[in-house]
Amino acid sequence: MVVLTEEMKAKAEIYHGDEFGQVKSKELLTEMGLPNGLLPLKNIIECGIVRETGFVWLKQKKKSEHKFEKIGKLVSYGTEVTAYIEKLKIKKLTGVKVRELLIWATLTEIYIEDPLIPNITFMSYVGISLAFPTPVFEIEDVKQINKDKEVVKE
Repeated sequence: MVVLTEEMKAKAEIYHGDEFGQVKSKELLTEMGLPNGLLPLKNIIECGIVRETGFVWLKQKKKSEHKFEKIGKLVSYGTEVTAYIEKLKIKKLTGVKVRELLIWATLTEIYIEDPLIPNITFMSYVGISLAFPTPVFEIEDVKQINKDKEVVKE
């Protein structure tokens, strides 16, 4: 896990509260060409983005689980999720595990190899990779934050 230093925080855009965290995380995923529903965290306390390096973090009050019903996969999100994000890719991911058969596999990377092929691949440290249709992870009703830091519905 990456240790969040004061220097990193000084360079970051930081948002506090669940509503801002939800909106900014979805906006960032969309901006990077990734599905906006990849990180369905609950009760977000803080969301930070260091645009210079692509480092992001999300802190939530407590660990949460989410079942992606369309593919039948259960995913666990720790109290802190960190990653480096770039166009079509999340790498050095921490705090996210997927239930595969009887074990929890820690995810380390998520990427879309070709934006023309609607598939997204999830990699774990032990070499397990799974690919699913990208639309499975899209959320229809998304809010945005305007320049005055207000949350508005699209």
